[in-house]
Amino acid sequence: MSELTDFRLEKDQFFGQDPQSPLTREQKRNFTGLAYFPENPTLRLEVSPKSFPKPEKIQMQTSTGDVQTYTRYGSFKFTVDGEEAELTIYEDRGSYFLPFVDSLAGQETYPAGRYLEPESLGKDLFLVDFNLAYNPYCAYNDMWSCPITPFDNHIKVPIRAGEKNFPGH
Repeated sequence: MSELTDFRLEKDQFFGQDPQSPLTREQKRNFTGLAYFPENPTLRLEVSPKSFPKPEKIQMQTSTGDVQTYTRYGSFKFTVDGEEAELTIYEDRGSYFLPFVDSLAGQETYPAGRYLEPESLGKDLFLVDFNLAYNPYCAYNDMWSCPITPFDNHIKVPIRAGEKNFPGH
């Protein structure tokens, strides 16, 4: 079994059994696991984001009308099936955040987009593994508050990796 398969099995177990799961009791009764795209090694990227000339704090609206503050860390370009795309990585107190909406949103993936936490590899290099892309908790249950993906992270290419849409919500 791959490391990604193990990760997904653990996540399914957490969602189906843990009291901290974003699923309601009713959802847990019929839960058989999340839907994922097959592992896609071409969407496991090491990127060196281009820093913004002046770090800018932005306020991201949330699904419940609140706001969360992030700093625009840097942007990176990448290619998917011959098409170029660009995304911005955000930072909050030493943690990195990459929300994105791709061309599959509303069809195969959650309409409001998916999230990633890029892993810093040091020296301004990051691992961005789209196989780990996940739905925000508000995709499962409206009681959660989730940052809404900024427009500059809406891309026209399909990211066929990571978590798919959750049926029944």
